Amino acid sequence: MKKLSFILLALAVVIALSACGAKKDENTNNNAAAGNNEVKEVTLKVGASPVPHAEILNFIKPALKEKGINLEVVEFNDYVQPNTQLHEKQLDANFFQHVPYLDDFNKEHGYDLVNVAGVHFEPMGAYSKKIKSIDELKDGAKVAIPNDATNGGRALQLLAANKLITLKDGVGVAATVHDITENPKNLKITEVEAATLPRVLGEVDLDLINSNFALEADLVPTEDALFIESSDSPYVNILVARPDNKDSEAIKALAAALQTPDVKKFIEDTYKGAILPAFE
Repeated sequence: MKKLSFILLALAVVIALSACGAKKDENTNNNAAAGNNEVKEVTLKVGASPVPHAEILNFIKPALKEKGINLEVVEFNDYVQPNTQLHEKQLDANFFQHVPYLDDFNKEHGYDLVNVAGVHFEPMGAYSKKIKSIDELKDGAKVAIPNDATNGGRALQLLAANKLITLKDGVGVAATVHDITENPKNLKITEVEAATLPRVLGEVDLDLINSNFALEADLVPTEDALFIESSDSPYVNILVARPDNKDSEAIKALAAALQTPDVKKFIEDTYKGAILPAFE
């Protein structure tokens, strides 16, 4: 009898240990499966102009955080360092420029930075503290335009569209002051670094300023500009990356986040027509 009781007790212990082992294996497998489903967090370092680019990027930070992407926005007040640092891999992407500027910059510096996604359009406008209408521009008036090739050509095209100058046929965005064929008011055109244009507003009669810098200077393009680019302009501001990372999941997620209905509404509500969404 005692022998039978001992055998039954031993059998019970074996069954209990087997059950515990199976439970442990099940838990281990479940934990492994859960671990495989976890999102690996990454950090994206993106260079941007303060307004509106950095503001738009900061708006999408929470949405990207939910996808495991920590967005670090680095602000720049020039048009050179964001591309230079992206090329040198100090940045993962940048958001400050339009396609003509990127194409010209790549050609000049031998870079191969790439357009990932179009986000918004910033119409260039003409501002003045001295006159209220272009009809008031006097002979020999001082006019300031951006000194970089593409935005300088863009400014000249805007002057031509408002019949202040005439340019050679077909020069397009590549126009320079040397392409002016008619200048009936003898305008004295000075080329100034784009970021500096708001600071010289009081020193010139007419100042052609990109909307991002105008907004930083508390100018309202739709209200303060004497004239402004039309919405069919080709100068869409884009997200830019390198060939080696443009197809990464993180960059794709960033591009998608910049083209959502929420971002479109944010642009429309925040900038009241001074900045326009470039996607549907």
